[in-house]
Amino acid sequence: MEDLRERLGDADRWVLQRLCQSGNAWIVGGWVRDSISNLNPTEIDIATNLKPHEISELFARTIPVGEHFGTVIVLPDEGLFADNEKNLSWEVTTLRSDGKYIDGRRPEEVTFGTDILEDLARRDFTINAMAVDAKTSELIDIFGGQEDLSIGVVRAVGEAHERLNEDGLRIMRAFRFLDAGKMGLRHLDESLSQAITVNLGMLEKVSAERKWNELSQIFKGKNSHSTLQIMSEHGVLKEILSGFKLNIDSDFSHQPAVDLAIICSNDKRSGLELAMSLKNSLRLSNDEAKRIEFLHNVELIDLADDSPATLRRFNISLSKSMQDDLQAYFGVEGDDYISKAAAISEPLAGRKPLINGKQLIKETNLEPDRRLGRLKGWLHRRQIEDDLESADEVLALLKTIEWETENPENWPALSWP
Repeated sequence: MEDLRERLGDADRWVLQRLCQSGNAWIVGGWVRDSISNLNPTEIDIATNLKPHEISELFARTIPVGEHFGTVIVLPDEGLFADNEKNLSWEVTTLRSDGKYIDGRRPEEVTFGTDILEDLARRDFTINAMAVDAKTSELIDIFGGQEDLSIGVVRAVGEAHERLNEDGLRIMRAFRFLDAGKMGLRHLDESLSQAITVNLGMLEKVSAERKWNELSQIFKGKNSHSTLQIMSEHGVLKEILSGFKLNIDSDFSHQPAVDLAIICSNDKRSGLELAMSLKNSLRLSNDEAKRIEFLHNVELIDLADDSPATLRRFNISLSKSMQDDLQAYFGVEGDDYISKAAAISEPLAGRKPLINGKQLIKETNLEPDRRLGRLKGWLHRRQIEDDLESADEVLALLKTIEWETENPENWPALSWP
């Protein structure tokens, strides 16, 4: 069999060699799985029989991110790999055996060990429970991970109910590993499938942040649509997104925030209401919530208005990232609208307003208050829509409205739609 160590870069070899000078080290988890599958992984996780303090003593630059659980982030010595040093780090974890899981999230106690086999036995799925000995190149696979990779199955290590009861997030991780990228879709082992259905309540014990992180990874997958369909069949999506009206019969963009908006596109709430509810349920960032609010408020009917005036407003009022989100959200219709907008020439007078606040005060004698601000915004909108070239043309618009007496809330600012 191929020596998988030959796939390692010089920087990875440097870390492993230093660890092996004082102890033993193994490459574990996803790197092994994906290397066997010829997926060319770029990051490796390392297990060692060295204790956290011993790891820190070996390297000049380390970050103790989880010493209680035995994890240390190792950084390269300064200047050693100057070309890509900023992007290099390794998660090195001491071999361990977990105690009982008292809350479905974390073990009651962690005992550091020296046995790689015992360490592999506590892992979630067989395809993640393989290791490569950094000294000998031996592939350690006591649970049949290679065979399960070859037949495309996600199977729990040991008894499926026990694994899911230890950590409810493993329910979602099972679906993430269904997606084999360019190799297609794996399938759930029958016992794991049954255990997921029985243990859906374990997801309530998982933090919102962890659920959103895992769902984001699923959205990014090459086969996310099929994965989401299977999650729905098992009742997982309904459990994660309880209270939301879901739509899984759509094309997805592989962009987490956009796809969350797509999957909730049947929900009848306003964009703001939906975004705030999702933010609370999944602990979304402010940026993610704002993107979902914007997308949910846009209707297909809005894309039907492709007049030059509207397309100019689209180009000026939306950032490039908002346009990209809209394109991804609406798919073919979004592509078509973006193409139409791109064909519109830049405004003759540029994008900035030809009339500023001082000029408008001089012209109208208005106080610098909301009425003035709304009027200035409306003039800018009309400037863009009508593609006006001069300040005189913009000021002439004042004759078309009763700007002294009209309700200023009736004057729309530059926006889309």
